[in-house]
Amino acid sequence: MASRRDVQQSEVRLKVMRLISANPELSTREVAREVGISNGSAYYVLTALVEKGFVKLGNFKQSPRKGQYAYLLTPSGIREKSLLSHGFIKRKRQEFEDLRAEIQALEEDVGLGEATAAAQSEEKQT
Repeated sequence: MASRRDVQQSEVRLKVMRLISANPELSTREVAREVGISNGSAYYVLTALVEKGFVKLGNFKQSPRKGQYAYLLTPSGIREKSLLSHGFIKRKRQEFEDLRAEIQALEEDVGLGEATAAAQSEEKQT
């Protein structure tokens, strides 16, 4: 089982990869703001993705700001993003099922179990 820190890091990597996939021209500062991490963390994540070969750093030829780069997902980066997405979905589905079971147990504790089940079956029929 992955540690809480590993899960958080993989979710940050996924968010960063999704962002740069949608908008490769984002600066490190913009990535940090969108993901909700520090500028240093964003730089660290982007650098790690480049070093692992998941992201390629491209330079804009026509740009008047020669320091502006584009972050482009490589084929292995696209695969990694897909794997991270799959893991994220699996974790969220498990969280959803756990919450559903907890809500059902709480409803039964307070006597709402039968009324809620009847209301849900009526919603499905309509």
